[in-house]
Amino acid sequence: MTERRAILSGSAFEEQIGYARAVVHGDRVYVSGTTGFDYAAMTISDDVVEQAAQCLRNIEAALAEAGCTFADVVRVRYLLPSRADFEPCWPVLRKAFADVRPAATMLECGLADPRMKIEIEVDALKAAR
Repeated sequence: MTERRAILSGSAFEEQIGYARAVVHGDRVYVSGTTGFDYAAMTISDDVVEQAAQCLRNIEAALAEAGCTFADVVRVRYLLPSRADFEPCWPVLRKAFADVRPAATMLECGLADPRMKIEIEVDALKAAR
């Protein structure tokens, strides 16, 4: 039987909504849409670029707990309420993914909290390296 394991970040949202930061299923890792909240302090910057950087720190922690790194990411989805905020984030996103070149999609959509300016979701494959 294939291993299935939930990874929790400690975010209050996981308990309130009923989801995991990530799910490991065999050699696949699915990281939930992750926002720019600093989950330890439950604070969020007003700056979209800082939010993107915090999203990536949160994702990196989940990937590490799953035994992965950004090098294992095969798919990334960017969700933003304003598409104009996407381009300013490119340098931060490039640091994480330029060498990896995962398949990517950017969607303009509403997010759960008006303070949220970006949400990032990734899928990784442990054997991708």
